Amino acid sequence: MSKQLHLYDIIKRPIITEKSHGMAEDIHQYVFEVDMRANKIQIAEAVMRLFDVDVIKVRTMVVPAKRGQRLRKMYTRKPAWKKAIVTVPANQSIGLFKM
Repeated sequence: MSKQLHLYDIIKRPIITEKSHGMAEDIHQYVFEVDMRANKIQIAEAVMRLFDVDVIKVRTMVVPAKRGQRLRKMYTRKPAWKKAIVTVPANQSIGLFKM
């Protein structure tokens, strides 16, 4: 039996870069870092409840860990994380991404 994730556990932070800002303005897609255990339904529900918008589509991907090497030893510089791209209707927006 898995533990139920809270809304603030599902969405960790918004990813605000030059590319994600352009996606938000042009095609109404917003990028978030989410919990690795969260599925698309949980992500959509969390975005709808936290930001009061309708969600059309959610796409997810796991960004692989960044590895480093010192001499012959490999180590992990940054762990793997999950990214979600959320599409909302054209007449709605998330204020967090406004500049």
